[in-house]
Amino acid sequence: MSTRKTSLAEQQAKNGTSKYVLERCASVNEYYDIAFKVMLLGNSSVGKTCILVRFKDGAFLGGNFIATVGIDFRIWDTAGQERFRSVTHAYYRDAQALLLLYDTTSKLSFDNIRAWLTEIHEYAQKDVVIMLLGNKADMAAERVVKTEDGEKLAKEYGVPFMETSAKTGVNVELAFLAIAKELKHRATQQQNEPKFQIHDYIESQKHKSGCCGHM
Repeated sequence: MSTRKTSLAEQQAKNGTSKYVLERCASVNEYYDIAFKVMLLGNSSVGKTCILVRFKDGAFLGGNFIATVGIDFRIWDTAGQERFRSVTHAYYRDAQALLLLYDTTSKLSFDNIRAWLTEIHEYAQKDVVIMLLGNKADMAAERVVKTEDGEKLAKEYGVPFMETSAKTGVNVELAFLAIAKELKHRATQQQNEPKFQIHDYIESQKHKSGCCGHM
């Protein structure tokens, strides 16, 4: 993590933009051939932090959380609360990929996806990779957003979609791997090389693992 970004986050906290700044940093001794910035967006309590922890540590965090603004090995976990929006807008600009989450048990979080997408188109890079995720797919009894509704919205905006569960881990790794493959292909694509088809990759991996987009 760069010193500049740390200072920015701390300054925002002191100014009252956020009361808590949580940083979960990977080892500074790790080196990579290519580095990308990926952000997790969505309303508060849709499971952004839980998705991140599931991918990184293979664990599920239950219980209540304070709203977070943090960084984890260049994957940024942003807060969905209104008082943190100015921080989020500042970080849109240099993100290469955005994972936009809603909670399948919260109609409000799904209805707000259009507002999030409007902000993304206003503040993010024009070629940013966007993926829509319907989280908490394991909570079948509490579900209020149909899988078909998520698929329809994703198709309308031309973005890949899948349902995930931070609790069971379904599709969590696939979501991050698909994003990573898309970004890597963009960075290393040779002239006349076929374009990476992220939608086709996701579907092929679902069939290979025997899982589906919903539970």
